[in-house]
Amino acid sequence: MSEKSDEFKVQLLETFASLITAAFGLVAALAWNEAIKQAVAVVFQSSDDLVGLTVYAVIVTVLAVIMTLLIARSLSKAKKALHLAKEDKE
Repeated sequence: MSEKSDEFKVQLLETFASLITAAFGLVAALAWNEAIKQAVAVVFQSSDDLVGLTVYAVIVTVLAVIMTLLIARSLSKAKKALHLAKEDKE
């Protein structure tokens, strides 16, 4: 593969990593928003599914963290491979 092709792949991976991380962050934020809304409703004597929303928020947050770590690890490996390829060519 050419150096430009490798650089493009890393740049593409960086862009996807940013977009996916932002998307999971948004989903986690929306989940916590709903959970907090329900908590306020419970405190003020309104009944809804607080436990379900809180569990959902925790699951989405954990998933977002795991996916972010996996994406960051993949990006790091791609950058290392590109760096090593550049060193080999020198």
